[in-house]
Amino acid sequence: MRKAVVFDIGRVLFQWELRALFEKLIDDPQELDWFLSHVVTEEWHFEHDRGRALADMVPERIALYPQYEPHIRAYAERFNETIPGPVEGSHALVERLAAAGVPLYCLTNFGDEFFAMFRPVQPIFDHFADIIVSGTEKVAKPDARIYEIVEARSGRTGAQLFFTDDNAANIAAAKARGWDAHLFTDAKSLEAQLIAAGLL
Repeated sequence: MRKAVVFDIGRVLFQWELRALFEKLIDDPQELDWFLSHVVTEEWHFEHDRGRALADMVPERIALYPQYEPHIRAYAERFNETIPGPVEGSHALVERLAAAGVPLYCLTNFGDEFFAMFRPVQPIFDHFADIIVSGTEKVAKPDARIYEIVEARSGRTGAQLFFTDDNAANIAAAKARGWDAHLFTDAKSLEAQLIAAGLL
């Protein structure tokens, strides 16, 4: 069976910054920093990645910060604006791997509802045999169970899976299962790793 490549999405295939949306809505730099540290934070956002519904999260947050109700609603309605564009060079690597017939998968911490908004506008995902989304599975990296799901759905285990992710804890969890896992820093380094693995 041919070795497969498993990509993370956020900050590997696509840039992701909550600031990209909220800098459009909050002019004052100090207020923006405070808002991103206290109101719509990455930690709070991660609850959606783990499977919590926006219908629960958003009203709860508005009750805590009623003065920011329009901003919190914008988080739910305009999430695609937190994704400014592709990570430079990564999509070209996906295209090359696909052209070479390498099986491709995604393993992403991504909210189910947000991925449903994002997936249709990104044709790069057409190259992937399967996309394992934490919010859909209600379990997120680095929990071992989401790696088991990838193994079951790809039909591969251990060194049959080449994995790239920008989070060291997620890489460590993959390595613990014997995956050929590499911390993502940029597309040039990833290209070198893929060539060394015989995939490009």
